[in-house]
Amino acid sequence: MPLTTDADIAALLAETRTIAVIGASDRPDRPSWGVMRVLQDWGYRILPVNPQITGEHVHGEYVWRDLDQIGEEIDMVDIFRRPQAAGEAVDQAIAIGAKSVWLQIGVINEEAAARAEAAGLKVVMDRCPAIDLPRLGVPKKG
Repeated sequence: MPLTTDADIAALLAETRTIAVIGASDRPDRPSWGVMRVLQDWGYRILPVNPQITGEHVHGEYVWRDLDQIGEEIDMVDIFRRPQAAGEAVDQAIAIGAKSVWLQIGVINEEAAARAEAAGLKVVMDRCPAIDLPRLGVPKKG
């Protein structure tokens, strides 16, 4: 069952340090661009992932092609993909040993969420950390 209580979501955000963002964009008009900026401003390390802009930089961070290229521990994978494509991103998160997956607002994939939970990952679905961080009063990292 995905996390839904404020207490559980706040605890997850508090324990998270490194967030890979699948579907990262270099375009300021895209939601992922703004969410990455908020996460960075909150003190998280972001690792953008997007095969179409691999090698570029977004918010000063190198853009990776796939999660398995990154080679460092990832606490959370934040997924900006259509619900049908979210399953592949969740499977990658499981494969690299991420601790949690966060499916953005409108990204609902019950089967992928169940696979993540079965693999021991915490799951948040149909929410946005950039909204929940200030709403829940999660302290900035630092």
